[in-house]
Amino acid sequence: MPIVVTLDVMLARRKMRSRELAEAVGITEANLSLLKSGKVRGVRFDTLARICSALDCQPADLLRHEPEPGGEGSGQDVDGVDTETAP
Repeated sequence: MPIVVTLDVMLARRKMRSRELAEAVGITEANLSLLKSGKVRGVRFDTLARICSALDCQPADLLRHEPEPGGEGSGQDVDGVDTETAP
């Protein structure tokens, strides 16, 4: 997946434990762990905002885009439509 979650890095910088952040944000440690590992398909903006408030950071401090190999000119637009075979 081209979006990489760097939440663990920010937790280390803030010297905060996952348990503390989960309590501050109001989510379970299990869900926070899934988010940290990148095993989620999405995150609600309000949850992201609460995480940023608790860590005193910006969303860009927690998420990074890493293009997949062959991503540039791969024949797919942002909607996932194959632009080389679409009419």
